[in-house]
Parts: sequence; C-alpha cells; structure tokens
Amino acid sequence: MREASYLAQNEKKWRRVEALLDKNQVLSSEESSNLFIELTDDLSYAQTHYPDSPTTEYLNQLAIGIFKRINKNRKKRENGFIKFWKNDVPHAIIRNQKAMLFSFLFFFFFVLLGAFSTHYDEEYPRYVLGDNYVETTLTNIKNGDPMAIYKSSGQERMFWGITLNNLRVSAMTFIAGIFVCFGTCYFLFKNAIMLGSFQYFFVTKGLFLDSFLAIWIHGTIEISCIVIAGAAGIILGKSFMFPGTLSRKASFLQGSKDAVSIFLSIVPLIILAGFLESFVTRLTEAPTVFRVFIIGGSLLLIVFYYVVYPRKLKKKLDLA
Repeated sequence: MREASYLAQNEKKWRRVEALLDKNQVLSSEESSNLFIELTDDLSYAQTHYPDSPTTEYLNQLAIGIFKRINKNRKKRENGFIKFWKNDVPHAIIRNQKAMLFSFLFFFFFVLLGAFSTHYDEEYPRYVLGDNYVETTLTNIKNGDPMAIYKSSGQERMFWGITLNNLRVSAMTFIAGIFVCFGTCYFLFKNAIMLGSFQYFFVTKGLFLDSFLAIWIHGTIEISCIVIAGAAGIILGKSFMFPGTLSRKASFLQGSKDAVSIFLSIVPLIILAGFLESFVTRLTEAPTVFRVFIIGGSLLLIVFYYVVYPRKLKKKLDLA
C-alpha cells in the first residue's frame, strides 16, 4: 500500500489518539490496552514498508504516549482477580504470540531428538534419566507394573514434593530468561530431551499405550506449564535484548509485566498437575475412557485458554 493511502486510511484514528494524549484524558485499562495493541500493529507495518518515514516516527511517539499512560493511569478494579484471567493474561499472550510459538517448537524439536536418540541407542535414557531410575523402572516392568514408580510414596507427601519441585523448575525456566534467553532455552532443552527419552523408553519395551495413559494424565498440564514458563522467560530476555521502537527500559518494563502475568497464570495449573500425578496417575487400573477423558480435558483447557481465547480476543479487538 502506498504511504499516502495508508495515511488516509488511518489518519482519523491516529488524530483521535493524539487528541486523547494532548488533553491528558483518563482512559480505562482496557481502552489503553486496545489502543496500544492497534498502534503497535500500525507501527510494525510502517516500520516494514516506510522505515525512514515521518509516519513511522509519529506512530512511535503515539505508542510511547499510550504505553506511559497505561503505566501511569492504570487503576485497580473491584474484581482484579477476574480481570487478571479475563484480560491481563490473554492480552500478554496476544502481544507475545511469537514467543509462545517459539517455545513450543523449540521444546517439541528436542522431544523428538530425545526420542530419536533413544531409538538408536537404548542405553541413552541412562545418560539423561540416571541408572537408578532406569533400573527401578525395568524392575517394575518385570514385576508387571511398569508405572509403579507413581505409587512409591504416600499421596500427600508425593503431592507436596512434586508440586514444589515443578514450581521450582518452572520458576527457574522463567527467571533464566534474564540471561538473554539462553538460560531458558537450556532448561527447555534439558526437560524436552528427558521427556522424549523417557516416553520412547517405554516404546522400546512395547508399553507405549500403558505409559501414555499414565504419564499424560498429569503430563499434559505439567509439560504445558514448562513450555509456557519457557515462553515467559523468552519474553523477559527478548524485551531487554530487542527493545524495538521503545527505550530499553520501557521495553523491559512492558516485557517483564507480560512475562510475570503469563508465569503467574500457570501456578494453579502446576498445583493441579501435582494433584493429578499424586492422586490420579497411580490409578493404573482405572478404565481407559476415564484416563482419556482427563488427558483430553487437560489438553482442551490448555489449548482454549492459551491459544483459542487470545485469538478470539484479538479478532474482536481488530474488529472494534
């Protein structure tokens, strides 16, 4: 599109934003967020097609003005809890869809690599899981209960141990993003290799279905949380390394806010995963339909909230 046509198409909207900023008019958090998303989309287009144009600089200033307004005038509403889940987290995901996708693809690639390595070297799981774990699992397989490791301790004790460990792993994956994303990528790599090797280990023993129906009762949510924590860490590091049109400080503040919101959203999911692993995964004799229902329901929950709902919200904002 020619720049003159682009200006004519959007001038009315931009002038309205300029007038709001000039009058120092108070905007609601939702209005400010919507305007910021629209302006950053317009700015991205202008940077691509008219990088040295005054239009690009003008949009940059408007976006900065709205960003400052968001941080200055945002007020707590009566029900901040609902607002957090309904608006804050989905908006953070909308602004960082590429980071979410990268985390998933990066993790998935190394899961496949872990499985591939185990396929060609059945001793490989010993390198990543440890001899003790492998030997214990082999003993359980010989005893006719391959998933007995999930029954090895009391339910309550197991719940607290697993939940705290999963919170620690997710927090480390997230916080490590401050080290220019490399720390986060390391934790994603490590957990993905372990998962791929662990799952394929059971394939080599002819136990894929049995292991799948047990592991993924809790693993669907647990692994999703690691991937999402990884995305939050990448957002954290990316906002500092690549500030774009914002100052490095403004970019890092916005990125940190989005990253923290996304990370906090997985905390209750980590607790749920710990509950499932401690109290439900051990029910290896439960009907297959029951286990499939839990796995499917967990997957639908993750996909709806972190993929479908943000996309619907973005589409609604684009049409507004």
